[in-house]
Amino acid sequence: MGFMDQLISDYSDRLTKALSLPAIKLVPHLAEAFKKVWDTKKTIYLCGNGGSAGNANHLANDFLYGAGVTRGIGLRIESLSANPAVLTCLANDLGYEEVYAEQLRVKADPGDVLLVFSGSGNSPNVVRALEIGNKLGMETFAILGFSGGKCKDIAKHPLHFAINDMQIAEDLQLIIGHMIMQWLCDSEDKSKN
Repeated sequence: MGFMDQLISDYSDRLTKALSLPAIKLVPHLAEAFKKVWDTKKTIYLCGNGGSAGNANHLANDFLYGAGVTRGIGLRIESLSANPAVLTCLANDLGYEEVYAEQLRVKADPGDVLLVFSGSGNSPNVVRALEIGNKLGMETFAILGFSGGKCKDIAKHPLHFAINDMQIAEDLQLIIGHMIMQWLCDSEDKSKN
């Protein structure tokens, strides 16, 4: 077996093991929070850094449009990572640790949902986002890898996958988002039958 073949096998094994960790049992709770927001016309906010910011943008698209095809309208959802003018303004004027917290302070309401994505759980800007989210009365969730970091203790609902692999941690963010999207679509299909 060549190096790439071995890598594929090992990576698949690590991803399968990660998906069997206890945190996966909390995904239905996150899914129900998304459904409640959808039903009550509240808003979901997503954020992260690097690949996690890309995942926040990706999933905001999926839930805004894709999840709503059956119902006729998607979820009110926003990636706080998506607007470079806002990010660079806030980073310049307030500091990078405030780029998400300040957006939430202006936009978010009690009962909205905040979902942060972080491999380490220690990035100051997602930590601050959770702190302000809790202060505003939001339902705060975090999908985390490694030790879970500070976010594990701050999020009201941490989904902590104790894995020491950034790529698997980032994969889990998208996989969980896609699972929830499919569940929401299936729930709508079943309610119409």
